[in-house]
Amino acid sequence: MPTFRWLILGLILVVGCASHQTEPATAQHYTENARRAYEAALDEFNDRSWESATSMFEQVKREYSYSRYARLAELRLGDIAYEQQKFPEAVTAYRSFVHDHPNDADAGYARFRVCKALFEQTGESVLLPPLEERDLAAANDAYSALQSFIADYPLYERRPEAEYMLEFVTGLLARHELYVARFYLNLDKFEPAVDRIYFTLKRFQNSGLEPEALVLLGETRLKMHQYAEAREVFSSLLAKYPASAFTLPARKFLKYLDEHPQPTSLAVE
Repeated sequence: MPTFRWLILGLILVVGCASHQTEPATAQHYTENARRAYEAALDEFNDRSWESATSMFEQVKREYSYSRYARLAELRLGDIAYEQQKFPEAVTAYRSFVHDHPNDADAGYARFRVCKALFEQTGESVLLPPLEERDLAAANDAYSALQSFIADYPLYERRPEAEYMLEFVTGLLARHELYVARFYLNLDKFEPAVDRIYFTLKRFQNSGLEPEALVLLGETRLKMHQYAEAREVFSSLLAKYPASAFTLPARKFLKYLDEHPQPTSLAVE
């Protein structure tokens, strides 16, 4: 009989220990476990072991979804896509983070990385088709994203880099519009050419291509026999951009207008 009582007591102690071991972790334990799991994944990330890092960050997101480390894991997954030059996937990951956590302290970082990933898809490369044949959807997306980012984060530490990217993308898009305008001009489709030039001047301000656009506009006005308007355009270029190389063709056109008040031929040698 005493043996039976000791057996019962032993079972109670075993069950008690087991129940204690399966008790839910405290908030402190939960956060600590999340931190350890995130840091282990981060070690793989820093070693550029993308496959294992991806798996481990995904696990952090699943198992510790209520922790700060789950959100950090989301960002690192975007970083992994970026580092592998999977830029569309990176953009999706970063934008998802901003959408889900708009007030997070790292929302600015995520938006900057959206800009970077879009910008990387617009860069010059011998592997890319000529500008006139290129799909500029990413460039337009980058232009809008950069403008919005700079407006919303005027004091961001990497603002100068964002401004450089915006300048580059603005020039890229403006050059494309002027290419299309010249295409129309060569076909004697003057109104579409004028529309493209005005669109370029209005939307892509500070592109650095304003003098070139004005020369093209003045030339188009000449071919439309709008001589007063052409003279005004060329004179405006000389006044606004006196140091530009495009003052040379502008002066040449003005000289031609002075020497031919009612020109019968608009060809300028």
